[in-house]
Amino acid sequence: MRGDFLLKEDVVFLNHGSFGACPREVFEIYQTWQRELEAEPVTFLGRRFAPVMKQARQDLAAYLGADADDLVYYPNATQGLNVVIQSLAENLPLVAGDEILSTSHEYGALDKAWTFVSEPRGVIYNRVELAPPFTTAEEFADRFLAHVGPRTRIVYLSHITSPTALRFPVELIVKRARALGLITVIDGAHAPGQVAINLTEIDADFYSGNCHKWLCAPKGSGFLHARRDMQKLLRPVIIGHGWRTTPPGESVYVHEHQWRGTFDPAPYLTVPAAIEFQAHHDWARIRADAHVMATYAMNRLIDAFGEPPMSPATTDWWIQMVAAPIGRCDAGAVSTRLYEDHNIVIPIIDWGGRTFARISVQAYTTRTELDLLVDALVDLVPKFPHPSAKSG
Repeated sequence: MRGDFLLKEDVVFLNHGSFGACPREVFEIYQTWQRELEAEPVTFLGRRFAPVMKQARQDLAAYLGADADDLVYYPNATQGLNVVIQSLAENLPLVAGDEILSTSHEYGALDKAWTFVSEPRGVIYNRVELAPPFTTAEEFADRFLAHVGPRTRIVYLSHITSPTALRFPVELIVKRARALGLITVIDGAHAPGQVAINLTEIDADFYSGNCHKWLCAPKGSGFLHARRDMQKLLRPVIIGHGWRTTPPGESVYVHEHQWRGTFDPAPYLTVPAAIEFQAHHDWARIRADAHVMATYAMNRLIDAFGEPPMSPATTDWWIQMVAAPIGRCDAGAVSTRLYEDHNIVIPIIDWGGRTFARISVQAYTTRTELDLLVDALVDLVPKFPHPSAKSG
């Protein structure tokens, strides 16, 4: 399916996880929406905006197993979760000695967002060091929730992690955390399109995800979902005309958060086309095939470097993106050489005292490209030792 995407032919693109890649036909629909906006800006934003956005929310909600009135579009999960983080800090409120329980596997920008609200309030942001290997969902939940303390107010973790590409058992964590009286906040940046999602069944208090990564929608399309009974805690970070002007019968949550000043809604309006594209191409099969290919690449790297994996190679723990262990090395130097010498785009990550190649396998990925990656790593890793080895 390489020809269905707009990626450069001479680049081995194994980093779909960072910003995604949009199929050609979906991108054309995106541009059509932009042209319609530019043809009649006032009519589009003043009259058409509300109904077309409502339809786009309804289509995404159906895909996610949610109610459209509990869902608002945001450009990305980082922005959506910033709304949650800043709202909870002020409206719970969080006070000195309170704790947010999280893990050492979370996305750096959101670690910073939690730290930003925690430090001036004397709140503890507890990033629990959860080291692999992981075996079962129950074992993971037991290890994580054993750190709940008397002042824990919020549990925050990823559905699929950014640095380690692991699928955490959020359904189980949410259920057990709620039984303990805790608020649950889930970072779903990497989940939509990579794993089937039913937000009603997950039942997190707050869940934010991206559509421009694994769902293959245009850049700048994400969402924030909030349980109906928790929406009163949220306030929009940007106050616009939607504040305190909700028409009768409409969702206050949606109305206050949807209009944030003039912006281009085309990425959001194209999300239904991305959903349809994946449905038409039997994306469940694409995901299954991608998992097989990613397993092949990881096993080759394990054989080459002798490093143990973080989890079993099952879709319970990862799907299309895997952090494959390689020899300890200078991650930045190896990543640079992969790109400049081999035209391979992939993040090489230092985490937990080890080095990993975070491989993304998408519909356009070939086994030949994965072999090129493995061969290049076998050549490069010994040439660029980790800085700690040099200093020692």
